[in-house]
Amino acid sequence: MSTLLRIDSSPLYGDSVTRQVTDAFVAQWTASHPDGTVLSRDLYASPIAPIDAAWVGAVRAQPDVRTPQQADVLSLSDRLISELEQADEYVFGVPMHNFGVPSALKLWIDQITRAQRTFSYGDGAPKGLLLGKKATFIVATGGPQMDAYNFVSPYLQALFGFLGVTDNTVLPVHGTMALNFGAERGPFLASHLQAAEALAAA
Repeated sequence: MSTLLRIDSSPLYGDSVTRQVTDAFVAQWTASHPDGTVLSRDLYASPIAPIDAAWVGAVRAQPDVRTPQQADVLSLSDRLISELEQADEYVFGVPMHNFGVPSALKLWIDQITRAQRTFSYGDGAPKGLLLGKKATFIVATGGPQMDAYNFVSPYLQALFGFLGVTDNTVLPVHGTMALNFGAERGPFLASHLQAAEALAAA
C-alpha cells in the first residue's frame, strides 16, 4: 500500500494557486492508488517555531544520553521525519516568496534536515537516508519565468537530492499575478491542473 505525503506552504488557502494544483495532484493520485493513504501537513495550520540553541544541543546529544527535556524539544522534528519515512511519495505546494521558499516551509526544512536521521556522513561524504522516495514540487511564481531569480526549484531539488530523494520533479506555474488583474482562473490553471494529474498518475 502506497502513502503520499502532502505539504502545503501557501498562506492564501482558497485563493492559493499551489493548493488548487496540489488538490488536483492528490485527487488523481488517490484515484490511481485506491488502496493508498494520504498524509497532509499544512504548515500554516500548524505553525513551526524556529530552531534554537536548545534544539541544536538536543540534536548534538547522542540519543541514549538525551534528557527527557531534550527528547521533548525534538518531538516535533521526530514526528515530521516519521511522516517522511512513512511516505513513499511527496507532493509540495510552494509559492515563491521573494525569490525563495516561504518562511513556513524553511522552518519545516530546518526540523527535518538532521544528521543520522535524514542524512549521514561516511568516509567524509554525505549520504541521504530518505531512499526510494519520489517528490513533486509544485512551484508558483507571480511573474513570468525568470530563471535567474528562481532560487526555489534548484534549492528544493538540491536539498532533497542531498537527503536521498533524487527522483524529484518540479511543476512550474508561472505568472500567477495575472489572476489579480482579471485573468480567468479556470483557463489560466487548466494546463497546470492537467500536468499535475499526469504526474500523479505516472
